[in-house]
Amino acid sequence: MNKPMNEKPGFTELMKKAQEMQKKMQEIQKQIAEMEVVGQSGGGLVKITMTGQHFAKKVSFDPSLMKEEKSIIEDLVAAAINDAAGKIEKGTREKMSSLTGIKLPEGFNLPTE
Repeated sequence: MNKPMNEKPGFTELMKKAQEMQKKMQEIQKQIAEMEVVGQSGGGLVKITMTGQHFAKKVSFDPSLMKEEKSIIEDLVAAAINDAAGKIEKGTREKMSSLTGIKLPEGFNLPTE
């Protein structure tokens, strides 16, 4: 084996593992970006479809909601957005823990970009 004198044993293997992990991380980031979740509130009266990048794709209201006061509708929309965002964060934690093998605590966020 002709290893360069400055190369430590195992360095090549370590770099190989780092590249594999980087590739897996990129795949997970892609999966997160493509993820779609539906946040709901009011027992399904308001539904918001959101991507893993926190972009709202669709908003739907049950027709019966249109009779309610504006402030009630606003609260339900905010709650549905928060529900969707929470689902994205949970999905992100689960995907990241599959990479690291470590269950990340609630509220702990890793960068996805």
